[in-house]
Amino acid sequence: MIRKIALALGAGTLIAASPAALALDGAAVELGRGDDRTNLLRISFVDKWRKKQPPAGAEWRLAGYWDLSLAVWDNSNESTAEVGFTPVFRIERRSLYLEAALGFHLVQARVSADRVFSSAFQFAEHLGVGFISGKYTFGVHVQHLSNGGITEPNPGINFVLVRLQYHLD
Repeated sequence: MIRKIALALGAGTLIAASPAALALDGAAVELGRGDDRTNLLRISFVDKWRKKQPPAGAEWRLAGYWDLSLAVWDNSNESTAEVGFTPVFRIERRSLYLEAALGFHLVQARVSADRVFSSAFQFAEHLGVGFISGKYTFGVHVQHLSNGGITEPNPGINFVLVRLQYHLD
């Protein structure tokens, strides 16, 4: 477990230190709990779709971002690594937001003694709500990962996540 966390953090540091990362708009940390008492730690790098502020007086704003993530899952049986890429659609009103996403993740096959994915490729959907305060965004998300029935078995897994994002812009 420690080795996988160190690997994920090291890879995240290398990505963040690369010249391409200078164009990133933010970084986030997610902590969560899922099926089979699986804990999740995820580090994400964010690139917003729209950089401009909405027109003055606009009540609602359509926004979104690309989310590149590295994660480690851990439960009493196994530790699992994950890499994900997710386009996230967001509706914002002042400092509040609602968001939905459908992304693509690569996950090690064995999650627990009773939960083995038949393929590394997984779809990940999430719904979230939260608020924006200055340079920070705080949110709560519900996420489901599965292969969408492409192969069997397809046990899927659900997480409840707390997300803290820091805006670099």
